[in-house]
Amino acid sequence: MKKIQILALLGLCAVAIMTPLCGQDSWEERAEARFTNPPDARGISRGTPSQATVKPKKERRALVFYRSEGFIHTSVPTANLALEEMAKKTKAFSVDLADQYNVFTKKNLEQYDAIIFNNTTHLKFPEESQRQAILDFINSGKGIVGIHAATDNFYEWEAGAAMMGGQFSGHPWTNDGTYAFKVDDPSHPLNAVFRERGFWHSDEIYQYDPGTFQGEENLRILISLDMTKESTAARLSDPKFAKHNAKFKPGLREVPVSWIRTLGKGRLFNTNFGHNESTYAKPVIMKHLLDGIQYALGDLDADSTPSANIKKSKPSLAPNL
Repeated sequence: MKKIQILALLGLCAVAIMTPLCGQDSWEERAEARFTNPPDARGISRGTPSQATVKPKKERRALVFYRSEGFIHTSVPTANLALEEMAKKTKAFSVDLADQYNVFTKKNLEQYDAIIFNNTTHLKFPEESQRQAILDFINSGKGIVGIHAATDNFYEWEAGAAMMGGQFSGHPWTNDGTYAFKVDDPSHPLNAVFRERGFWHSDEIYQYDPGTFQGEENLRILISLDMTKESTAARLSDPKFAKHNAKFKPGLREVPVSWIRTLGKGRLFNTNFGHNESTYAKPVIMKHLLDGIQYALGDLDADSTPSANIKKSKPSLAPNL
């Protein structure tokens, strides 16, 4: 199994991380420069579920892809290790880690039940056949999972953006804050871990471009920000995100965080949780991720009827602090 190397690079130039560091243009050099701190293995172990939610119908195998052409999240190695630990402890699936586009061929993908995009950004597939292989993969009955930055992708591939459910359009809820979350679908199997209770959590949370977001007509929304809490709603007026916020209608709005959908015979689970390394030590969030993965793999049965087409339950709001 391919392991990402966590190496320190001394003397980094003081340049923005959105661009290659010190003239380093390759993904490998940029990743080496970013991944300087080893993951907290002990914290990950504490946060990882100890058993599968449901028994796999057969042996399952997932391809975890973690390359980034844009911003590189320092939580990538932590997420990789957490997924390996989850696979080891629950035996719900096995994982292969990859960061090279050549894994996306029809023949190679035949051995997998799901593709997990771990904080990937601005992916650009060199060959059209690679994009088609991914679409054929999910449409044939396989699964796709997106973790945090998986929606900051596919800006030159409309079908890929639609597959994920939408695209990034700023994150007024920055990684140094703690925000309120509501459980939109309290009785849904993928929300069972929340026990019909909203919650507070520290992470970076995206809003989604209204031009590409697939909406309740196509997605089953599971978790959203709880905008009834003043401290969470107030971030909408952050002047740093004025350019992004200009795309939206004025006033409060829904900001989905986790959702599922079906495409052809296949399944997608996407969650925006996972920017912060500390997220992977949170048992509740990791159980939510496991359930989403088992859904995408085809083992955990769950209703994917779009939210617009169901009689909605009263959402569970976060408690007042």
